[in-house]
Amino acid sequence: MSKLLDKEYESKSLADLVKAPVSALSGVSENDAKLLQEAFRIKTVGDLGRNKFFRAATALVDLADSMK
Repeated sequence: MSKLLDKEYESKSLADLVKAPVSALSGVSENDAKLLQEAFRIKTVGDLGRNKFFRAATALVDLADSMK
């Protein structure tokens, strides 16, 4: 989990992580989080994971990768 999350979130439960701000993800800055909120109304890790656009993109990439 240390590669996925900022240090302060590494010991949180999955339930807490889903409620955590997007900036809890390693490599996502406060400014990135602000832009995600403005563009897609994404405030939490759960919002990001459930977003229909990000899910569609992930599904397309997974399908393309499976055809290699």
